[in-house]
Amino acid sequence: MSFSQELRKEADYIFEAIYQHPFVKGIAEGHLEKEQLVHYVKQDFEYLNAMIRTYALGIVKCSRREDMELFSTSIDFILNSEIHPHHNFCRVAGVKYEDLQGYALAPTARNYTRHMLNTAHEGSLGEIIAVVLPCPWVYLDIAARMLRECQPEDSHPFYEWISFYGSQTEPRMNLYLKKLDEIAESASEEEKARMKEHFIYSCQLEYMFFDMAYKIEEWPVQQALAAK
Repeated sequence: MSFSQELRKEADYIFEAIYQHPFVKGIAEGHLEKEQLVHYVKQDFEYLNAMIRTYALGIVKCSRREDMELFSTSIDFILNSEIHPHHNFCRVAGVKYEDLQGYALAPTARNYTRHMLNTAHEGSLGEIIAVVLPCPWVYLDIAARMLRECQPEDSHPFYEWISFYGSQTEPRMNLYLKKLDEIAESASEEEKARMKEHFIYSCQLEYMFFDMAYKIEEWPVQQALAAK
């Protein structure tokens, strides 16, 4: 079993919990509240900005151009392709995508972005790959399961979201898995332990991100409340 396969096996309980989460079930069933969709897009827009920075820091730690291209392609994907599922949520919510940008991060989203960026600044190339892998892996997994189990038609409110993530025949993620396994072959036990820790923590934060959107999580003390 490869290192990436070991990580996926160990995180299987988290992947299953994510698929069963009510926000994810709401996507599958086509029923989410406007406020939940809006909160998700606001937070995910800023989260993806942090992921772009994480990928950029990954480029800094690459010595080969093919590895630089891997991160560069991911940055391009976020900037020019991953806006489509956001637009899907915005259309269902009846809001403009441009109006949901530039908002402050909720606690969970802030925690996740700092986890990625801190790892990118302080960790190795393998650690950077491990910390970002759960995001694409989770989305591909849950969307592919939705396509198989729900078989949504194009009239489904979130058909574009589901098909965007679930219909990728050769996900870019596979190149990251290959690179991670290559790095793990020569990595020390200490580095592999750090890669595993970052991966599992990001998986947990993926669950928490959906939970944040579902519960419309905000900071517990708001300025309006503090002034009273």
